[in-house]
Amino acid sequence: MPNIVITKTQKTAKYYVEDLGNGIKLDMVLIPGGSFMMGAPDTEEESRDNERPHHQVTVSTFFIGKYPVTQAQWRAVAALPQVNRKLNPEPSRFQGDKRPVERVSWYDAVEFCSRLAQFTGRPYSLPSEAQWEYACRAGTTTPFHFGETITSELANYNAEYTYSAGAKGKYRRETTEVGSFEVANAFGLCDMHGNVWEWCLDDWHDNYEKAPTDGSSWFNENHNLSQKQARASLRGGSWITTPANCRSAYRPYSDRDDHVNDYGFRLACGLPNMV
Repeated sequence: MPNIVITKTQKTAKYYVEDLGNGIKLDMVLIPGGSFMMGAPDTEEESRDNERPHHQVTVSTFFIGKYPVTQAQWRAVAALPQVNRKLNPEPSRFQGDKRPVERVSWYDAVEFCSRLAQFTGRPYSLPSEAQWEYACRAGTTTPFHFGETITSELANYNAEYTYSAGAKGKYRRETTEVGSFEVANAFGLCDMHGNVWEWCLDDWHDNYEKAPTDGSSWFNENHNLSQKQARASLRGGSWITTPANCRSAYRPYSDRDDHVNDYGFRLACGLPNMV
């Protein structure tokens, strides 16, 4: 088996800090607009048909959370006035202020975004699938933003399994505090692979035939989020999943009202009133 060499470089990122009160803050990183190839080519190991056709997408500049939403951040926003539905302030199985919130449904995540948007006057939402993958890749074309394979030194997943030339590693069997690995991609984002699955805004589609190419969320007909039905997309992998399922292009789905102990989310925010 070939040796795996891990190298680290330091870069800078532009971001703003949202103050949620009581010392709880939210780091939102500026993602510069650009074009990328979304999905996976046929040659990518363990890729799937729902990751194709491999196609070019142009994404406008936006902000996205440096980390998945934490339990402390969740509690702060859950205490804000209700918009459409109630929120459980303590939904997570694996407790810890700096751990990602989990066991939240898509509807819960959307309500969180709505409350935060109402509180701040900024257009918070879940990211579209295109925004999420563009932000994750950060200019890379490899299966993971840090290269051709993944190790348990870089991410939290089920490392009893391997991908490509990767070696087996530590299977932690629970979430880890966000930023624990001190590994960020070229945009400055952490935990894009593993830890918790991250809800995206889009309706689920079986493949990318007729997908939008402007980075927007792909909805069928009803654009009223509180009335959405059926399934939505998830991205990024989790603490319990295999390394192949943590790839940048991998895209499973789940019912929007599912509450699972490896389902979390990351915030996106558009540019109005931000720059």
